[in-house]
Amino acid sequence: MATNNAMYEFNQRLKGKTPEQEAVIRYFTGMKKGCFGKLMTDSEYDKLVADYLTKNGNFKQKAISKIGLDESEISLIQPVCIQGYYFDAKRAYSRYGDDSKWRSSAYQVSWLFFSETQVYLYQYTFNFDENGKKESSEEYFYKDVVNFSTTEESIEKEVWITPKAGCLNRNPLPTLQRKEINTVRLSIIVPGDKMYCAANVEDDSFETSIKGMKNLLREKKNNG
Repeated sequence: MATNNAMYEFNQRLKGKTPEQEAVIRYFTGMKKGCFGKLMTDSEYDKLVADYLTKNGNFKQKAISKIGLDESEISLIQPVCIQGYYFDAKRAYSRYGDDSKWRSSAYQVSWLFFSETQVYLYQYTFNFDENGKKESSEEYFYKDVVNFSTTEESIEKEVWITPKAGCLNRNPLPTLQRKEINTVRLSIIVPGDKMYCAANVEDDSFETSIKGMKNLLREKKNNG
């Protein structure tokens, strides 16, 4: 049975939420609304995310506006978009789906642009369980970039797990358990620091984009 503290936190997080946000929280926690309530499926959650990205598909223009340069000045090579579920957010929910895939209630979109002398990074991180969002931008001279690399790391998170129903417990309550989530991210490595971009490794263009960025960096280093 879920602990009193966990149940209190759950009820607190439902306060002031929209119906869609409540459905997302229930999806990630496995907490049905009443005995006969239904939870969102993995595919329904994926559709919710996809619909949001389609409706708000102007991240590239937001990025260009934030950088403050003309697109022709930052298109030395094709701009790169990297996106995926974001597991680093402390308050974000995580769930291991029935299709054996991890999902998060936070999602991150990153755009990278390349001028003759610099790399520009724009990130937009948002949540589906609340109205939280974070917008940021960075710029790096090629001479200061040590490497672009794919980083695989494990992140430990508290995850709601629903036990299988048994004969004597047809509606078992979810419990909080600590789980390790394997993530793949793009790392931009500079002296003394790293910048990460959440990545969907099922996107075939991901590794191709990384190779193009590495080749450009190598060229700039050799000609610098």
